[in-house]
Amino acid sequence: MKRRTLPVATAFATLLLAACGGGSEDNRSSSGDKVANMRPGAEPPEKPAEPSAPPADDEPDGVDVSLPADVDLVFDWNKPKNRNEAAATSDAANFFRAIYRGVDKRTPKDPAVTTYSTGEGLNYAKTQIDAWIDGGWTATGTLRHYDATTRSTANGDSVEVAFCADSGKFYGKEIKTEKILRTEPGIKDFDHYKLVMVKASQSTDLWQASKVFVETRATNCR
Repeated sequence: MKRRTLPVATAFATLLLAACGGGSEDNRSSSGDKVANMRPGAEPPEKPAEPSAPPADDEPDGVDVSLPADVDLVFDWNKPKNRNEAAATSDAANFFRAIYRGVDKRTPKDPAVTTYSTGEGLNYAKTQIDAWIDGGWTATGTLRHYDATTRSTANGDSVEVAFCADSGKFYGKEIKTEKILRTEPGIKDFDHYKLVMVKASQSTDLWQASKVFVETRATNCR
């Protein structure tokens, strides 16, 4: 299948299928894809040195983004030198933590979701969480994000954060039976994300995902 870029809002099964990255083929999107990832063509920062993802710790921005012990979201990338891009990249990671926290809590209204997303990004997050809930699944395993790049608009009001994701060890788990939905590893496990992050206000370093685009079966992420 040829690769293509999709607005995630119109393909809700993409992130859901990270669960089914785990899931069975019957639970995949109409295109047969799993999770969706996409990345822009921006140049990576020169010799980044610090890990960009904050520890999935505690309560960044006063909001709990903690996840169950069997869910490991890995953000294997470096922190950009630009302050806005560094903050946007960290909150892009928190956006995904918020989604899987919503999946675990069985609600798209968890405070983390509304903190780290807005507009189309919020709609995307809610759609993904609802799809997991409707399917009767929760998540388990390791979802790795890597090869992040960033670029800012001229006025600095928004930052594009793009990266790959590998869901080969990330699965959906049936809540009623606790059966883990495993599939054979393959190109369906690799996706490419592009997030448009916008600053919540000039008085804070909080950034929110306002748009999400996905390229599934991304060979450049393999």
